[in-house]
Amino acid sequence: MTWIKICGITNIEDSLNAASLGADALGFIFAPSPRRVEPRIVREISRSLPTSILTVGVFVNQDFSIAEEIAASCGLTTLQFHGDESQEYCRKFSLPVIRAVRIKNLKSLRDIGKYSGVSVLLDTYSPTQVGGTGNPFPWEIALRLNEKRDFILSGGLTPLNVGEAIRKVKPCGVDVSSGVESFPGKKDPLKMMEFIKEVRKADETTG
Repeated sequence: MTWIKICGITNIEDSLNAASLGADALGFIFAPSPRRVEPRIVREISRSLPTSILTVGVFVNQDFSIAEEIAASCGLTTLQFHGDESQEYCRKFSLPVIRAVRIKNLKSLRDIGKYSGVSVLLDTYSPTQVGGTGNPFPWEIALRLNEKRDFILSGGLTPLNVGEAIRKVKPCGVDVSSGVESFPGKKDPLKMMEFIKEVRKADETTG
């Protein structure tokens, strides 16, 4: 089954809704963003979640010691990096790492060769944002990577297009934020339900 991450969680209500609907992981953004959340809130959320739910901290060019401290204090289970973090930086952490690669064109895939031993997330390139653009990139580019390794697909996914994305690209996981929101930082339970339903429907028809 396709792994599902709901990112940009900022409150307990949304986290519990996402977990009850069948999300596998929740993402908490600790970098500048309309969805940025304080560590103390993430600590409260983590204590309220089933242990089966992965809690993913999203960082951008964060000092190693600060990222490590936040991860420990919040009980994070996974770290996701969206900046210029090197392979050496990623290897310093004992927790599993997801490395985001922003896709502009086919040349963007060259960067993925730098990251071994970590999961890769493909997101949409923007000259002004490191993530959360709400726009998809051409999925034909992701198909080139599918021949080489598993990856998580992100960037502009919604309940309306995630089924097509899974059937066409066959990622190992999908990551959504703005596509299931009422407004930045607040998730819409109906959109989350529809998104997860469409993922599972696509799983049934994808070999």
